[in-house]
Formats: sequence, structure tokens, C-alpha cells
Amino acid sequence: MKPVITALVLAAAFSAGAQAADLPSRERTFQPPPTPPAFAWTGVYAGLDIGAGAFASGKSDAGVSGGGLVGYNHRIGPLFVVGLETDFSGTSLSGGGRGPDPLGLRGPERARSLPWFGTLRGRFGVTGFDSRVLFYGTGGFAYGDVGGSIREGWTAGGGVEWAFAPRWSVKTEYLFTDLGENGGGDPGAARGASFHTVRVGVNYHFDLPSR
Repeated sequence: MKPVITALVLAAAFSAGAQAADLPSRERTFQPPPTPPAFAWTGVYAGLDIGAGAFASGKSDAGVSGGGLVGYNHRIGPLFVVGLETDFSGTSLSGGGRGPDPLGLRGPERARSLPWFGTLRGRFGVTGFDSRVLFYGTGGFAYGDVGGSIREGWTAGGGVEWAFAPRWSVKTEYLFTDLGENGGGDPGAARGASFHTVRVGVNYHFDLPSR
């Protein structure tokens, strides 16, 4: 009888061990958080921006600006982005000429105003630690209405843009613009029409290629 009991005990122990081996392990394996998908940047985009600015010389009051833009980006390799962008903005910038002229050598000059301006610029950017963040420099052609006179000149600056959703990005940007060439209009319009602008905006990206 004892051999039978012993055999039953051994069989029960073996069965219990086998069932324990089949149970899932309580030890958790570490899984890193999923990496967000790379943002392609390549494609057409359009957006709106709003900001503030002031003339660079003479007595000037800060004003607001706002407008729209359209552009195209092309990504080169894993890091670089090149593009072309055009924008148009209305502003409330105004100022009082080029400052004092005690000798009266510069002739009459009335107060400046900048009802609107536009730019056509190239962009060159770098995506660093995160493909969704683009640091860029920009520069090119500028034009605008300075005191009733249509002027042409140049602009340059830079900014940072963050793609917070698959087709949306926000940006902050600084531009220095010099509309030094008088294209006609009132000869008494103020000269020295250079100004600073800082603006924020949101862009919608069309036809981005899948990654």
C-alpha cells in the first residue's frame, strides 16, 4: 500500500510543478515609450500669423501686424529642410521720421506709416534632436507701402517651427525688413523705412508624403 501512496504523492507533486511552470511570469519586461513618427516637412503649406513691430530708426510707436502666407518645403536627408515662402501682412506701424535735424540739412520729412508689406523669401532649416522641431533662417525680397509710397527692399531673419500634429505646426519668427528704395509716389514720404517684426503663426501642411 505504501508504494501506491508514494507514487500518488509523487504524481501530484509533479503535476503541481508542471502547472506552476505554465503560469505567466509576474516579472515585467521594460518597454520604452513609442517613438513619435518622423515629420516629413516636404510639401505645400499655408497659414496665418499675428505679431508686433516697430521702425528701426527715429521716434517710433510699436504696432501690430497680421496676415497670411503660403509656402513649400523640401526635406533633404534626415536633417535639412529648404523652402520658399511668400506672405502679406497689414500693420498699424507708425513713427515720426528720422529724429532731430538741428542743421536742417535733410529737408522736410513727414511721419511714417506702414499700412501693409509683403515678402518673398527662401528658407533653410535644420531639424535637430526631434524631426518635428525646425530651426530656420530666412531672407529675400520685400515690398510695402511706406507713407503712401510703394517701396522695395530686402528682409532677413529666422525662427523655430514645431509640428504638434500630423498636418499642423506653430512657429515664432523674427524679421528685419529694409524698404529703402522709393518706387514712386509722394516725394515727401519718410525715408529710412526699416523695421523689426516679431510674429507667431500656425500652418496647415498639405500632401505630406507618408513615412
